[in-house]
This record gives sequence, structure tokens and C-alpha cells, in this order.
Amino acid sequence: MHKHLHSIAEERMWAVLALNMAITLAELIGGILSGSVALLSDAIHNLGDALSVATSYVAMLIARRPATERYSFGYKKAEALAAFFNSNLLLFMLALALLEALRRLVSPAPINTGTALIVTIVALVANTGSVLLLHGHSKHSINVRSIYLHMIGDALSSFTVLLSLLIIHYAGLYVVDPLVSILIALYVAREAVCLLKEAASILMDSSPIDLRTVKEILESMPGVRNVHHCHAWRLSYHETALECHIDVDGDLSISSAQSIIMEAKRKLQALGISHVTLQLESDLCKDKSLVCSMASNRANITQCNSV
Repeated sequence: MHKHLHSIAEERMWAVLALNMAITLAELIGGILSGSVALLSDAIHNLGDALSVATSYVAMLIARRPATERYSFGYKKAEALAAFFNSNLLLFMLALALLEALRRLVSPAPINTGTALIVTIVALVANTGSVLLLHGHSKHSINVRSIYLHMIGDALSSFTVLLSLLIIHYAGLYVVDPLVSILIALYVAREAVCLLKEAASILMDSSPIDLRTVKEILESMPGVRNVHHCHAWRLSYHETALECHIDVDGDLSISSAQSIIMEAKRKLQALGISHVTLQLESDLCKDKSLVCSMASNRANITQCNSV
């Protein structure tokens, strides 16, 4: 299922890349002919988005590579890394857009609205098409979602430029364009910051689940005395891994131990955890805390080596 989604997403990324390059070229020519600084700025924005799409596509290809002895979990975090890069790039470009908007507030410049309107309508149609192409797949990959946000920002930007040009053409209110541009930049920046936090969360291996809930579920099982030293992290946008120590009653047969492990995995998979590693033991660790510090971990290793 995931392979099929990735295949379709890759095809659509190519289409989005082609659309962005076409928009960039059209806006560069239109900006030069009309004297519109807004169109030239948007052209630079779209060029940056094209680079982001290319980066994300490469990340998707890397993420599909099989696991190796060196990278035993595979390369799935390449997508989160690309999302982190793209989010930072988007914030940087939004900062440039804000500076340009503020500059235009101080000194508005007249433009040839006829040429600029035609180019902006073409850009709006192409950007909207890109959004529609990626909408469904943005829910399955943080990498695709980063590009999806770029495209939404572009579509909103094109729409705002279109409205601004119409107001400028009929009312001569040049100040409208930078004001609306500032509002859009702030909205997209908020979304980009949320995505940046999520990408950083994956890269920093923060726990996507409540470990106390895991502890309560496992300790409710017969034969389980304590659950400690739990670690949970996301391998990718839709895959979660967990490992923990389970303290059980006395000596167990292999079949009994296997039954506890299978039941525990079943309960954990119901929480959406796809990769589970469990260590059964009987009063082996002195430190029974839910999360183990590095100092405690070294003490436990020393203890295990002396047994």
C-alpha cells in the first residue's frame, strides 16, 4: 500500500516540478516586461520551491533504499530531513517576501497591470493544479506535506497578487499589494513553523506516544510486575518503534515467555506501534524507572556483565 502511494506521489512530484519551472520562467519574463517587482519576487519564490520539490523527490528515493548493517532502520528519516530543510528554506524566503512588502509600503511603484495580470492568472492556475495534485498524498508523508505547504503558499500568493493587481488597476491603491502579501506570509510562516517542529521532533527521536499509557497497558497483563526503560521514536511519518524491559514473575518457560511477548506486541500494535522490541527479565535491573538515564544504563550494563 505504502509503495503504491509512494509511486503515485513520485509521479505527481515530477508534474509539480515541471509546473513550478514553467511558472518561474513565465513570471521572470512577465516581471521584466511589466516592471512588477512582485512578479519577480514571486518568480524567485517559485524557483526556490522547484529546488525544494527536487530535494524532496531525491529524499523519497533515498527513503526507499533497503536497510543495511550500518543503517539498520533504513533511510526513512531522509524524508523528515528534507521536510526540515524545506521548512527552513520556506521561512527564509518568507522573510525576504516580508522585507520586500515592507519596502513597497514605504515606496510603492507603478506597474504595467495588463501584462502582470495575464502572467498572474497563469501562475494561479498552475499553482492550484499543484495543490490538487499533492493534496491526498500530503496526509501520508511529512516530506510531501512540506511541498504541499509550499504550493498552498504559492497559490495564495498568486491569488493575492491577482486581487492586488485588480485593485491597483481600477482604484490605483498600490498599498494593497504589500499589505495582503504580509498577511499571507505570516499565515504560511505559522504553518511552516508547525511543520519544522514536527520534522525536528522526528529527527530528535521524541516519543510520539505516551509512555505511561504503554506502561499501564503492559503492567495490566498477567505475569508482568513492572515495565521500565521504555524508548519510543518515529522511524518515519507513519512508522513508530518502541523498546522496553518487562519484569516478569520468577522463572518462565520459553512458551510462557513467548505468550507474554506476543500478547504485548498485539496490544502495542493496536496503539499504532509498528516495530516492537521487548526484553523479558526477572528483577535484573536495579533502576525500575520508566525512562532510563545514561548513567543508570551504564550501571545496568555493569550489573549484567557481573551476573
